[in-house]
Amino acid sequence: MLNKDSIVDAVAAQTGQPKRVVEDVIDATLDAVTRQLQKGERVNFSGFGQFMVSERKGRAGVNPRTKEEIQIPPVKVPKFRAGKTLKEAVR
Repeated sequence: MLNKDSIVDAVAAQTGQPKRVVEDVIDATLDAVTRQLQKGERVNFSGFGQFMVSERKGRAGVNPRTKEEIQIPPVKVPKFRAGKTLKEAVR
């Protein structure tokens, strides 16, 4: 599994930049993506994919403990759609 630290290590090794600089750039990138999604905007990385916000409709559910019917409110959730280049690379 790849985590943030291993991504920082890999990018630093590939670019020759210090790990601290790479980590700052990755943090700033993720922060920018998060801010755009909070505004309801899409974020597109050509070939890689697109991040967007989707809204799940409210629905009826059941409390598993009491078996009582409850109403689940609508909620906004982040979504990711893979781009063509990424899909082909994974295949």
